[in-house]
Formats: sequence, structure tokens, C-alpha cells
Amino acid sequence: MNVGFIGLGAMGRPMALHLIKAGHALSIYARRPEAARPLTEAGATLRNSPAEVAAASEVVFTIVTSNADVEDVALGERGLIHGAKPGSVLVDMSTIAPGTARRIAARLAERGIEMIDAPVSGGEQGAINATLAIMAGGKAAVLERVRPLLEKLGKTIVHIGPNGAGQVAKACNQMIMVANIQACAEAIQLANANGVDAKKVVAALSGGSAGGRVLEFFGGKMAARDFKAGVEARLHHKDFGLLMNEATALGLAAPVASQVWQQLNALMANGWGHEDTSSLLRVLERADGI
Repeated sequence: MNVGFIGLGAMGRPMALHLIKAGHALSIYARRPEAARPLTEAGATLRNSPAEVAAASEVVFTIVTSNADVEDVALGERGLIHGAKPGSVLVDMSTIAPGTARRIAARLAERGIEMIDAPVSGGEQGAINATLAIMAGGKAAVLERVRPLLEKLGKTIVHIGPNGAGQVAKACNQMIMVANIQACAEAIQLANANGVDAKKVVAALSGGSAGGRVLEFFGGKMAARDFKAGVEARLHHKDFGLLMNEATALGLAAPVASQVWQQLNALMANGWGHEDTSSLLRVLERADGI
């Protein structure tokens, strides 16, 4: 297929490379030329705007940072909407607000352009290994059209519901995951305060009911005091802002998420946004004067 890809960061770059390796003709757009270089070297064609990418593509993938970024790429002055043909598909794999996804889908639909919101979980390593979990919102028939492409990127592809539903599922994912990271921070803090080897605690807990990927990865980084970004904390902070806004708009109580949100705010205030979310441990240590 003729496929477009916009968003060539830590997640997007390996995803785009998987599509090239699968034999698809890839058109790309990047604001920074250096971000495009690994893709052009692999055979992708660099276009001058999102509109040009859309004009050359049957399906365009986007994975960018914020609501505003997705709206600009899709609907802006040089956006996809100005080049996409009726019947083509935007698959947005960014994490944005459900309402934003619905609004963009509605604008595109006026031109006969389909949209699937398909945020992912699994991080950079999941993108590299093509093992991402993909949560899809949109028409079931449109999802089936793009499923062969998504299968090159992830192992779990679930149709959640109409447009925006994929973003709701991603908000739920972030709510659970980051709360678990905070729980790991509190557990490591307790182990350290007792003079117990935190690495051994993580190893012991990993074999029991507290075990899981969050403990293994983030708890392991805390125990090793390795705060180099696997996932930049600013992205989890951004995602939590989206889900807390959603909960507020719906009038929902979210007591645990609210506390985690405050810890993430403190993390950002301490200047650790570009470091790993395991820095939630450092937030606790600073509060305790350690």
C-alpha cells in the first residue's frame, strides 16, 4: 500500500521502519530533517507537508504529542485534510483527549475521509519489537481495512467502539499504570527506610501477586536509582492532565488518580520532566527530606 507516516520520534521511527520492511511505499513528513534521515535511508519519500503525505497515501499514520499537534497535522493550514482523497484513512496513534479525536474525525468525515484513533501501550521497546497493544476507536469496517498494517506494529488490537473510544481506553490504561508506578515508589521508599536491599525486594515481589511489568521495569529502575528516561515523565504528566480533565468534565470521583496527579505535578516542578517517571521516588524522598 501507499502509506504515510508523521511523527518520527522514539515511538514513530521504529513503527515506520516496520511498515517499510513489510514492503509498503512510505511517504513521511518531519519538521526536523534529521528525524527523517533514518527513514529516507531505508527507502521512504520525504514530503513537504502533511497535505502532500496525504495526497500520496491511502492510509496515513500519525503519532505526535498533544491535542494541538494532532489538530494541526490533520486540520491545519497544510494539514492532511487538504490532500487526502475521499475514502482514505487517518490512523492517529497519539494520546489525546477523546473529545479532540471525535472532533477531528467529524471534520474529516465532511470530506469523506475516515479516521481511527488508535493510541498504543508498550513504550519505545514495544514499538521496536512490534508488540504494542493498540486500542482502536472508529468504524469496525475501517479498522478491518487497516488491520493488516496495525498487525505489523502490535500484537494486541482491540476495537473499543466509535471514534474517541480508543482514547478513553488509553486514559484508563494510563490511570492504572501510573498509579502502579506511584505504588512502586512508595514500596521502594519503605524498603529503603528499613535498610533493606530494594533490588531484592523487587525480585521477591516479582514472583508474587504484586508482580508485573510496572514493578519489573519502573520498580527495577527505582531500586537501581536509574532515572534516565525510558519514558519521559512529562508525557505521563500530559496524559494524566487529559484523563483528569475528562474525569472532571464527567463529574467522576477519582481519588487515587487525583493524588497521583499531584505527585506528577511535584515531579514536574522539580525539573524532572525529561527523566523517567520512576522519578516519583525522588518526589517522595524530597518530601521526606532525604
